[in-house]
Amino acid sequence: MPAPRFFVRDALSPALADRELRLPEPVAHHAIRVVRLAVGEPLTLFDGTGGEYPATLLRADRGGAVVRVGARLDVEREASLAVTLAQAIAANDAMDYSIRKAVELGAAAIQPLVTERSAPLPTGERGERRLAHWRGIVVAACEQCGRNRIPDVVAPATLARWLGAWKGAGVVLAPDAVTPLASRAPPVAPMALAVGPEGGFTERELAVARDAGFACVALGPRVLRTETAAVAALAAIQALWGDLR
Repeated sequence: MPAPRFFVRDALSPALADRELRLPEPVAHHAIRVVRLAVGEPLTLFDGTGGEYPATLLRADRGGAVVRVGARLDVEREASLAVTLAQAIAANDAMDYSIRKAVELGAAAIQPLVTERSAPLPTGERGERRLAHWRGIVVAACEQCGRNRIPDVVAPATLARWLGAWKGAGVVLAPDAVTPLASRAPPVAPMALAVGPEGGFTERELAVARDAGFACVALGPRVLRTETAAVAALAAIQALWGDLR
């Protein structure tokens, strides 16, 4: 079974090889109290910028945890096709699920979208906490799935504003579309996948997306929940043109 993985921000470098490192308190708590690592057991550390570091737990006490760090390994598990998931903001659990699974399926970035039917996004400090929460989900998903680079969760934007700034190709999911996703030609990276909220994109929003060069595509005869649609489409994209082939 692979060694448990922990994200350690701003603390790792190749110079740490064969040296001791005291883990930051939240990481130590997770390793000792949640994962319940014992002294002598292996773990893997990464800082989100690429590569990873094997390590061994040397000491664990009330003061925290100390590990011995091994040499940096140039291990990368990024998808061969860079896909940004532009997900209309959904209810809490659905949004969390979509973000978590997008990371597991190799999404390069996640863009929360404010649309006509999206779930309300708190303003001010509450909105900042929501964004921080989503970014925490991304880190936890990277720890679980083995990615050594942290996909960004970009600050929420309206659909029109995001489309105006996007410089690549893209598809937007539309249940009434006549073109299946699988019939599309292989995309040129970067690619974007736009997924609507629980009520779907409005006709006006779909028109804006088409005017921006996005193709409206369908995933089959059934209407999927927003979080299901995001996962199914990302899996299909990776199977058709990415690293699930």
